[in-house]
Amino acid sequence: MEISWQAVVARRTRRHGLVEPVGTPVDAVRGMCGAHAQIAAAGELSVALRVDGADRASVQRDEGLVKTFGPRGTVHLLPLEDLPMWTGALSALPSNGQQPVPIRMSADEIDQIVAAIGEALAHDDLTVDELTEEVVRRTGEWARTPTIPAFQGAWARWRQAVYVAAHAGVLCHGPMRGRLTTYSNPHRLRPFDPMPGEKALTELLHRYLYSYGPATPQQFARWLNVTPTTVRQYFEDLPQVMLNGETAWVAPGDEDFPDERAEGVRLLPYFDAYGVGSFPRELLFPGKAFERATARGQAGNYPLLLVDGVVAGVWHQRKSGRTLHVTVEALSPLNRRRRRLLEAEVDRVGAVLGAAPSLTLGHVTVGAHA
Repeated sequence: MEISWQAVVARRTRRHGLVEPVGTPVDAVRGMCGAHAQIAAAGELSVALRVDGADRASVQRDEGLVKTFGPRGTVHLLPLEDLPMWTGALSALPSNGQQPVPIRMSADEIDQIVAAIGEALAHDDLTVDELTEEVVRRTGEWARTPTIPAFQGAWARWRQAVYVAAHAGVLCHGPMRGRLTTYSNPHRLRPFDPMPGEKALTELLHRYLYSYGPATPQQFARWLNVTPTTVRQYFEDLPQVMLNGETAWVAPGDEDFPDERAEGVRLLPYFDAYGVGSFPRELLFPGKAFERATARGQAGNYPLLLVDGVVAGVWHQRKSGRTLHVTVEALSPLNRRRRRLLEAEVDRVGAVLGAAPSLTLGHVTVGAHA
């Protein structure tokens, strides 16, 4: 069965809350299959833009969300009640991005660190310095050795295992202590057991395909930062369709695509899940958008202007006092209707961020991550 790109975009945007708002931040995050939150403000904006009347504060207050290390070992917002699936799936994946051999921890050392982290966070929220002392007390001074290159010197050796502990289900972000991040144990929020790995990976694939399908093993593997061989077996017996002349897969019982097209103008912040998880890149970022809005095919480095569900430019925000200066670089001229839709979207961004917005159409001069 041949599926049109127009139908794919229409379905994805609707499921991502980019056509009509969803009910709660949890609904928004589940629709995105996790919200990237390495940059807290961008992650909270990403979620709030999908929920009617939400702002950053309401996303922060939602007790149904947990901030932890998700796909690719990066910080994500995830639904708390979905942690059994997420931890079961992510802990079953092979570890990528290991440290060089001279400083790499052994499997036994990682197990010791993970156990120590779980015990240390069982009753208290701890800053990284406080957690360092607790981990060293439970394991030994070897865990304190500065080995991981960082912006200012080197981090302690035990921190190699932070995302491993999160995937094991014993670490998540706790409440901010002033400007300091704290870590907590998610079992204090909601006791759970991780799903068995194979069952969890199957469920995660179906969730991913619901949000981003049709997709291929290569695309799912790229989203997880693993090799296609690791995930290919989970695609066996799934329904297949044709997209852009290539075979792609959808979740079981999810083969219907709408007879409609995506319409509208949306602004997505850095690392918004829609851009990061959607493939094929050359269709989502057509023409000039591929060079302007990706880093050699890697999405997330630039905030995106979406027109009718595909990338049509980039944008940048700068706050000065109570004013939010928004510059939008459209790669093609916007007609009068789309200009009005853009103005409404800028107003919505301002409301989420608690600032009075000011829109300028022009070239965005700052680089990625600015």
